[in-house]
Amino acid sequence: MVSVGDAAPDFTAPIANGDVDEITLSEALDDGPVVLAFFPGAFTSVCSHEMNSFQDRLDELTEAGTTLYGVSIDTPFSQNAFRDELGLEFDLVSDSGREIVDAYDISMDFEALGVPNVAKRAVFVIDENQEVTYAWVSDDPGVEPDYDEVIDAAT
Repeated sequence: MVSVGDAAPDFTAPIANGDVDEITLSEALDDGPVVLAFFPGAFTSVCSHEMNSFQDRLDELTEAGTTLYGVSIDTPFSQNAFRDELGLEFDLVSDSGREIVDAYDISMDFEALGVPNVAKRAVFVIDENQEVTYAWVSDDPGVEPDYDEVIDAAT
């Protein structure tokens, strides 16, 4: 698993931003630090609550020059519908091929639902040098991050 002090694995992936574009992490870091908030799946109760909580704190991150991205295995089309439903003002990265989840080593299976290789709920703060400065990963998908701790780490 990626830890504090590690170089964050770079990636290029589709991004749901109201449209469907592409993001490359190393290029996004040109604009300042990045928070990657991984979540198991759109349109689920805990994931919706988490993304709403990040939306509620978005101004704090933006004012600090930090960009927030949600990351899940959902397609960018599903993520756009999820963004619209929740009124999210930050972009969601689509990892439908599971390359990012695998690179960050945060994969888990929902065996009872027959859904393999989804993202664990995890948050990484990455500085402009592509170094991980904060890492939080939960083995329990029902546990949300400590939002104050994430904000402190990102600002």
